[in-house]
This record gives sequence, structure tokens and C-alpha cells, in this order.
Amino acid sequence: MRSARAARGAWAGTTTVVLAALLAISAPSAHAGTVRSRQWQLDAMHAEEMWETSTGAGVTVAVIDSGVDADLPDLRGQVLDGKNFTDEPGDARTDADGHGTGMAALIAGTGKAGSDTGAFGLAPGAKILPLRVGGKNFQQGARITAEAIRYAADSDAKIINISRGSPGRNEEEEKAVAYALGKGKMVFASVGNSGDKSNMVEYPAAYPGVIGVAAYDEEGSSAKWSQYGPQVDLAAPGVGVVAACTGRTGVCRSNGTSDASALASASAALIWSVHPTWTANQVARVLVNTAGGTTSSAKRDDYVGYGAVRPRIALKDPGDPGPADVNPLPGPKPSPASDSDSVAGRTPKPSGTEATDSGGDSGNPSKRIAIGAGAVAAVGVAVAAPILIARRRRPLP
Repeated sequence: MRSARAARGAWAGTTTVVLAALLAISAPSAHAGTVRSRQWQLDAMHAEEMWETSTGAGVTVAVIDSGVDADLPDLRGQVLDGKNFTDEPGDARTDADGHGTGMAALIAGTGKAGSDTGAFGLAPGAKILPLRVGGKNFQQGARITAEAIRYAADSDAKIINISRGSPGRNEEEEKAVAYALGKGKMVFASVGNSGDKSNMVEYPAAYPGVIGVAAYDEEGSSAKWSQYGPQVDLAAPGVGVVAACTGRTGVCRSNGTSDASALASASAALIWSVHPTWTANQVARVLVNTAGGTTSSAKRDDYVGYGAVRPRIALKDPGDPGPADVNPLPGPKPSPASDSDSVAGRTPKPSGTEATDSGGDSGNPSKRIAIGAGAVAAVGVAVAAPILIARRRRPLP
């Protein structure tokens, strides 16, 4: 967000927990007229049912973004100190852009703003480690992001969310991702919002081992602007998503794979909180094995990957998490040609067109996701994960 009214990422892209240790939150019924009643993403994912088992307590999610406003009512007490990697004034707990705050709220919002105006994140018991990044150009941005990734890798954060990206591979950034994976972290990144335009492969989500997240709408269809290709691993809500924000109303409705990545990160936090002895590989495998598969006969497709993240299913019956030291989604490195060539038989429009969010528009009706019960077959080795980012946040009246 460049302002409180509109956001566009310019560089835009836990063994059981004792119930007493769970975050004490009020999980209100979705009364008509409340902000909570507008958060369809929480209803679709059965959030309040999950919160009886897990709220993500004990898990820290590093949010590499524009900073996080720690004074936002729904985030008070949730935001750690973090670090500002830019030369801009303020620390990591300030956010002149607003994008990072929106991501943090989607993950760990507590609804403390009030019964009518409070907005919840999917994992309200999780903590946020804000790592503020930026850059005037791609190379500078990639270098600063690499520093932030390494910082997160050396921190207590288990999960790293990067709802940002840009075209072009950067060696320093790629090495930082490998370092974080080697330290046992899960790295999620949005796959981008130019699926109806250039569909250029973006980074850091396209690096091996990063979990690329696409967006779907309230009907379970992939958003037409959500990028597609072998880099897509999972999908999460990303159209008309409502969460706390820094706008004048304090609540915004937004569209973008940025939101989807944040919700996928929160899903991992819910699972890891209940299974703290699992490794990142095991949490990732359970996320994939319990995902709501596509309505086609294929186990995955290039639009939603293995399907919608369903932490509710994973919490009820996670199945075999598999070997601790085998990454189920290592992903191939995209070839240079894949950065611009057509994907899945769809020819992108010429590059240079601006990536935008199409409010409420859904993709090809055939690209639908099984959001309800059931699970796809276990996965041995999967594909990759790319990214781009652009999102708009509109204040709710």
C-alpha cells in the first residue's frame, strides 16, 4: 500500500499444546454487521472450530515486508521488535506503506479492536517478527530481502512469509533462501497477480524449496489474475479478503496472492503449534496431503497447485507426516525460458503491462478447488514456487 486507501507492493509479490496455554480469545459468532461477519476467509477455513484446538500459540512468523504497525488495535501485543533493513526512518514496528501490517493482521489479528470492529487473523495466538525491507530497484531490494531472510533464519521464527516479489533471479537472495531452509524454516511466498497479463515468473517464490501460494475466491475458483505455472504449490483465499489495516476505518477489503501467502503461513502456524516436534518438511507434507485438491483428475494443476490449504483437516487427522529430513516440495529451478514463455498452454500477454488486482473476479470455472472434507493422496516430490506481488486494499465503510 502506498496509502491507507490503496496498496500495491511496489516490490510487489508446532505433541500437543495444553489447552490452557492457548491464547484466550473470544471467538464471536459472525453476527451480521460486524467486521468478523465479513471475513469469509475465516468461515471457509472453519477458523473458530480450529481455535478450539490451536491458535498458533508458541509459533513466530517472520513477516518480511514494509514493516508492521504494532499500535494497530488488533495487533497490540502480537508484534515483536524485529529489524528495519532500510535506510528509511522508524523501526520495524512502523509501516508507512501498510502492506506488511495487512499481512500480519491476516496471520495474527486478535479482534481486540472490539466485538463489532475487531478483525481476526487465522492464527491469533501466533507472534509476528517484523522485518522491514524495501529498495529503489530490483538488485537493491533483493539484497535487502536476502539480509532479512538470513536474519529470520537465525531467529526463533519457524515460518517466513514473503508477500512480495519481482521478476529476475538474484544469487544472493537465492542463497539466503537455501540458508533459511537449511535452518529448518518454512518459507512461503505469493506467486503474483499478473496471471491475466504477463504471468512473468517472480522471485523469491520461484526459488527451490519456497512454497508458492496462489489465490482463490469465495466460490472456490482460482482468481483470474493469480499467476499460474509449475511454481504454484498451494492456494488460499485471496479475493475480497477482509482484515485489519492502517486505513482510516481500520479494516480493509483486499485482493491478492499476498493475502493467500499470509493465510497459508498462518495455516502452518496452527499445525506447528500442536506438533512442535515436527520439522518444516513434515508440516509442509501434511499441508499438501490434506489440501483440497482440484476438481480435475490430476493431483495438482498449475493454477492452484495441490489445492486449498485446509489446516482444519490437518489438525483433525494429519496422517503420516513422513520423514523429517525430506522436503516434499523442493521444486525445480525455473529455466530462463520459463521466466517469459507461456505456461500450461496459456500464452501470456506481452510483458510491461501493469499487474493489478481484479476485485472479485474469478478464474476459469473449471479451475475449482475442493474446499470441503477429504484429502488428496500423499505426495512424494512436487514442484516449485514463484511470485510477483501487487495488491489493493480498500477501506470498508
